[in-house]
Amino acid sequence: MKQQFLRFVVKLIPLTLVLFLIQYVLINYFLKETSLYYSTYSIYLFHFFSTLIIYGLLILVHHHFKDKTGFAFMGAGLIKMFAAIVFLLPMLLNNTSSAFFNLLTFFIPYFLYLVFETFYAVKLINS
Repeated sequence: MKQQFLRFVVKLIPLTLVLFLIQYVLINYFLKETSLYYSTYSIYLFHFFSTLIIYGLLILVHHHFKDKTGFAFMGAGLIKMFAAIVFLLPMLLNNTSSAFFNLLTFFIPYFLYLVFETFYAVKLINS
């Protein structure tokens, strides 16, 4: 159980660093004139820790109830969606001028992390 989690973390950290650096460079060097509500750091902290918590939960469920891992993944995904809404709510209520761009800077990595999570969840379910 601990080995699976550590293997996942070893893959998650480089993914996070690469995606963070790409977005950081794009925003701070090529799109300087655009002001963002959330910093790149806060977006990636949210994605990193939510993915880490979800996979830890999946391993725990898989260890105790192997046949319920898929349901746990679906439920955790739903909770992550609500957490994303709560995370973005202050920006949406603030009526920022570039709300669409702010949403893109959040949801592009969100879907990339979701694909990563799904890949490892399927590997876990099939094991």
